Amino acid sequence: MQQVMLRTEHLKTWFPVRRGLFQRVVAQVRAVDDVNLTVYRGETLGVVGESGCGKTTLGRTIVRLLEPTAGRVLFRTGERLQDLAECSAQELRQVRRSLQMVFQDPYSSLNPRMTVKQVVGEPLRVQGLASRDSLDHRVSRMLRLVGLSSEHLERFPHAFSGGQRQRIAIARAMVLEPQFLVADEPVSALDVSVQAQILNLLLDLQTRFHITLLFIAHDIDLIRHLSDRIAVMYLGQVVEVGAAEEVCSRPAHPYTETLLASVPLPLPGRQQQRPSSAEELPDPADPPAGCYFHQRCGHAQELCRHESPALGAAGAGSSQVARCHFSDDLHLDGLSAEAEVARAVERSRRDLETRLAGTVREPP
Repeated sequence: MQQVMLRTEHLKTWFPVRRGLFQRVVAQVRAVDDVNLTVYRGETLGVVGESGCGKTTLGRTIVRLLEPTAGRVLFRTGERLQDLAECSAQELRQVRRSLQMVFQDPYSSLNPRMTVKQVVGEPLRVQGLASRDSLDHRVSRMLRLVGLSSEHLERFPHAFSGGQRQRIAIARAMVLEPQFLVADEPVSALDVSVQAQILNLLLDLQTRFHITLLFIAHDIDLIRHLSDRIAVMYLGQVVEVGAAEEVCSRPAHPYTETLLASVPLPLPGRQQQRPSSAEELPDPADPPAGCYFHQRCGHAQELCRHESPALGAAGAGSSQVARCHFSDDLHLDGLSAEAEVARAVERSRRDLETRLAGTVREPP
């Protein structure tokens, strides 16, 4: 039986909208709205959705960089699941040894006034886990593991490329050897030429340190090839969860079908023939009544406009769950066999390029 590493229960993170002279609260931005997720030890759970769906807020709430409005975040510490929302500052400091986060933008996540040794060694100093000599050794070791060298210890972040800065950020998150890592779109701010290298690095570290990984991204094709399971988010809610291959080949929610339709085919002159929604994301401070997706959904019926669906099983015998009234009856399009062949060829080409470039360091 798989061991639960993290679980969210009815998690909400809302932000007040204030207006007027007295800054009265007139609305709430429902960035995370009643999210229930379970992450098992050793797996990679991908969280995917378009910009503004609440992915980053969910990740930051899980690691307690943001305070939840309601609900619980249960994280395994030893033999029990501890509610992080109720942790004291001292308890949270202990949890940080096992729970870390890699941020999206390596340019803003590193203190420009600190050297690499100070940046990567800071978690060790805060936790009191290393003396001066052992700190240098552990920082140097971690830098080597992320593809840098001890020669970089005294340099400042501005002296590095974007890919190297993200390696430094990963080293900082990994220096405590955590059990759980939240990676918030760690390659979206990088050049395409170094994205694959950073992703391969994360997977290598996951294998070496037996990490459980929550990987956040807006690219469902990328998420699919990294994740064991996928959670699809829309307007603060999780609308589908399932095994990565099942979600992408047999989606159970119309929004997942829309995300898959937006994936470009690596075939010259060919276009996806599935429906794609051009509607903008509704205002999270004023979400639609009923199903949040019904205004953009080609399968919506009258029930969808008035009654919010619950997250439930997506049909008999299916391991997927979906937030849709009609997931049992819908036959939605996943990735086609033709597209799969084309993507397999493209992945092989990229993997070969990555291996050939693997011994070439990025310029300092």
